[in-house]
Amino acid sequence: MLNKISNVAISTPVKASAKPQVEPQESRLGSLLSEIWAYRLSYLFIAPFMLCFTAFIFIPVLAAVGLSFTYFNAIEQPRFIGWQNFQYLISQDLLFLKYALPNTFKFALIVGPGGYIAAFSLAWLITQLPDSLRRWFALAMYTPSLTIGIAMSIVWLPMLTGDRIGYLNSILLQLGFIDVPKLWVTSKDYLMNSMIVVTLWSSMGVGFLAMLAGILNVNKELYEAGRLDGISSRIQEIWFITIPSMKPQMLFGAVMAIVATFKAGAIGVELSGVNPTPEYAGHLIINHIDDYGFIRFEMGYAAAISVFLLILMYVSNKLSWTLFGSADD
Repeated sequence: MLNKISNVAISTPVKASAKPQVEPQESRLGSLLSEIWAYRLSYLFIAPFMLCFTAFIFIPVLAAVGLSFTYFNAIEQPRFIGWQNFQYLISQDLLFLKYALPNTFKFALIVGPGGYIAAFSLAWLITQLPDSLRRWFALAMYTPSLTIGIAMSIVWLPMLTGDRIGYLNSILLQLGFIDVPKLWVTSKDYLMNSMIVVTLWSSMGVGFLAMLAGILNVNKELYEAGRLDGISSRIQEIWFITIPSMKPQMLFGAVMAIVATFKAGAIGVELSGVNPTPEYAGHLIINHIDDYGFIRFEMGYAAAISVFLLILMYVSNKLSWTLFGSADD
């Protein structure tokens, strides 16, 4: 019996495995084009965004990266110099190392987390109000971010004027807290603090609105289930229910806070009225870029500083993704 089976197995021809058919390049291209044509309406809707993104973000970033390796004075043709701009930036640029970089970190570490925490706290407090009052308080918190230029000339500059006419000096003198007027925006000792206060006041922007919407959209049944599971305080509700339920809004608010903080360099020049600021007390990386790009016209070096700032913002955004992102984002 075994011999018959072996003879049959030997006599049965073995079929050669079929070779995988390689799809021609033209066929794959045709299928891709047909698929794009099938979804042409979707591409038509995203076309305006993609055109704006390409023209105003993607191409300028590529141009900045390319120019950062050149010497370019906006008149002559760019001349390739390799890594010299970056070497000078991190080893020889004393204004950058002594003022711009430390001031930026100090400003960002206070304004970024401070504005972020303030936005979430105010958004949570507003959600506790009745519906009739909620919209007016939300509008009052959001409006300063829209009118910062007008508020600068109408509110903050008269308030921080360095003589007895200034509102803040006048009030402090009447209360006896100070004996002589303080130079709030022209002294190196007070300028950074004034910049931080004004920026925090105007930091309730779209990130604040996103957090407000996220808190309002948290499922109320989760709070009821949490009370049954032993949650007994509002702090526990916020930590264990509210924040985990609105991670996308928290991530968006963090990204917007980082971007707003790193691009807020003009506030020091607007408050002090001079550029550079007194003894470089309010000199940030953005001011350093403006100095080399639009005053000295060393566009290649300004591009190198811009690339450094872009990398700094990317690292900060990655940290935000680590805290509030998820695999589905």
